[in-house]
Amino acid sequence: MASAAPGPRGLRWALGPLGLCWALLGPAATATTNIVLLLMDDMGWGDLGAFGEPSKETPNLDQMAAEGMLFLDFYTASPLCSPSRAALLTGRLPVRSGFYTTNGHARNAYTPQDIVGGIPDSELLLPELLKKAGYTNKIIGKWHLGHRPQFHPLRHGFDEWFGSPNCHFGPYNSTERPNIPVYRDWDMAGRYYEDFKINLKTGESNLTQLYLQEALDFISKQQASQQPFFLYWAIDATHAPVYASKQFLGTSQRGLYGDAVREIDDSVGRILKHLQQLGISENTFVFFTSDNGAALISAPKQGGSNGPFLCGKQTTFEGGMREPAIAWWPGHIPAGGVSHQLGSVMDLFSTSLSLAGLQPPSDRQIDGIDLLPVILQGKLIDRPIFYYRGNELMAVRAGLYKAHFWTWSNSWEEHSKGIDFCPGQSVAGVTTHTQEEHTYLPLLFHLGRDPGEKYPLSFASEEYQQAVQHISGLVQQHRATLVPGQPQLNVCDQAVMNWAPPGCEKLGKCLKAPESDPKKCSWPH
Repeated sequence: MASAAPGPRGLRWALGPLGLCWALLGPAATATTNIVLLLMDDMGWGDLGAFGEPSKETPNLDQMAAEGMLFLDFYTASPLCSPSRAALLTGRLPVRSGFYTTNGHARNAYTPQDIVGGIPDSELLLPELLKKAGYTNKIIGKWHLGHRPQFHPLRHGFDEWFGSPNCHFGPYNSTERPNIPVYRDWDMAGRYYEDFKINLKTGESNLTQLYLQEALDFISKQQASQQPFFLYWAIDATHAPVYASKQFLGTSQRGLYGDAVREIDDSVGRILKHLQQLGISENTFVFFTSDNGAALISAPKQGGSNGPFLCGKQTTFEGGMREPAIAWWPGHIPAGGVSHQLGSVMDLFSTSLSLAGLQPPSDRQIDGIDLLPVILQGKLIDRPIFYYRGNELMAVRAGLYKAHFWTWSNSWEEHSKGIDFCPGQSVAGVTTHTQEEHTYLPLLFHLGRDPGEKYPLSFASEEYQQAVQHISGLVQQHRATLVPGQPQLNVCDQAVMNWAPPGCEKLGKCLKAPESDPKKCSWPH
């Protein structure tokens, strides 16, 4: 596939309403700018030294921040893995692409191996669009947008894949449930715990080293072929059960979770150094972030830190949706930048298209914005952040104000089982265990003065009334454009599990599937 040359599309882009962004890239940045998105799994805002983690065990990521731009107000589009990944790759809220459930109100849902649904063919994913500009696209790590054949990432724009369709849960006995496969492109290369070992007692696994080598080899190959590339490095070492390779075990003050973070930090440092050694760092845009907040339910041994923010993964409080984020692009991004731009993982879709000289699809609502004016000029773009949990708009942020229209941590029933998304952080009337509606009188917080969402503003104050009036207008505008997609996460069936993935016959790893028995999926949170 040839590199895209400047042509009419680039000219139209330069003359369009966002043309300034394209002009700002300068002569060294062409439509062949490489794109590397480093997406972590359940890593919290407070897990990096650059964001204040006290052990200071992430020197490479801290150096990446020092050489690039730190985003302090960067968000995921969902407090759970699968919907947030769908949002990143489509530039759209999960409720638009169908990555939600209607089996219960405001329920988080994802893609376990018995899920029937996945990413619809009607959605246009970032790698599909980048192909138009001559990019070669690779995903390394967790896909999580459906594991059945029609949802395979190579059917949705990726050219290469090394990783898994699901979380690395297990081991399973292969009778009631099969172990999760690991794929090499179209076919499985083995299964977790059988061929790709994870020692649950010690936490030892060399998976991060495998994912690192895959990244280095892909970058080298693309540099040698002089083709632009998109690398989506979606590793999962910080998702419980947490793992690290032998040389990193026992090296962190934070225990096993810290060991995993240290290995990730080392790996990111090696990727950035590799780009520099190949002489392509100034033509490669790199962005680091996470899919959702740290899983406090697994902390501290198997979960991270959300810094000063309230609660964690599964919730729409700040700890569940505000993410660590760093942009790095030597020669283009001024070193040591710190941005208060309200950013979203969906912006990585629009920003990547801009880097490639492509325009976003015009036949659908795109929620992501192009961050290049922010990154290259330090500008701030006025935009809201919508906090969805399943099919419900729970909260909205505009500027420094955040209005909660619904509050819920999890049910009393689940909480009584020891499932706590807000350990040690109970805030009366806020971290509720019943779904509480505040539509007509939202709970309002000023996140500058109160980042931990502990002190709601007085309903009677002029500050409250002005902010809520503004946010209510944004909600009305948003709902006017909202056309929910067909929900993909409603139906589960044991027959669709990973019994016989493509390539299993070559490895002698095909298992017999049970009879089909479709049921409504149960989503307790």
